[in-house]
Amino acid sequence: MTIAALILAGGQGSRLGGVDKAFVELGGRTLVAHLLGRLAPQVAPVGISANGDASRFDDLGLKVLPDEHRGKGPLAGVAAGLEWAAQIGVQALLTVPVDTPFIPHDLLNRLAPCPSVAVFEGRQHHLVALWPVAFLPALERFLSAPGAYKVRDALTLCSARQVWFEGARDPFVNINTPADLVSAARKVK
Repeated sequence: MTIAALILAGGQGSRLGGVDKAFVELGGRTLVAHLLGRLAPQVAPVGISANGDASRFDDLGLKVLPDEHRGKGPLAGVAAGLEWAAQIGVQALLTVPVDTPFIPHDLLNRLAPCPSVAVFEGRQHHLVALWPVAFLPALERFLSAPGAYKVRDALTLCSARQVWFEGARDPFVNINTPADLVSAARKVK
């Protein structure tokens, strides 16, 4: 099965003062650089879901995918990623939020086969998931109907199985606040 990866970077970064999370520095490197360092050895190609000026990602050499389902949260990015994956002829898409710099080096191998979603200490990390490209039509219908557009509901719809990860620390910790950034900085030293 051929697989692509998508970094979800469409969030507002409001709890970090409205900054572009992809370019927040952690230990001298941006969050997107940390994530690419862990993703690139596992899967290629890698794209990024982001709105706004796509040229800000030019130095990364990634395909930048804007949301077509504006206002429908991260599932809009997943849909854009699945459409891109279908266009390039892969069968599955690994999604990871840009603010999760500590993903496991074997994430893809652990999540395969799809559909699947990562779980740590009983907490499902909805956006750390491996989606079948064949799910795109069902996701498009889901996003076209009125609703709350919850990622966990889409995962249920595609029958994603939970994959449990263990360890001393959560490899899917999100950096959402200045305190999260300080805590994460201690982990990269």
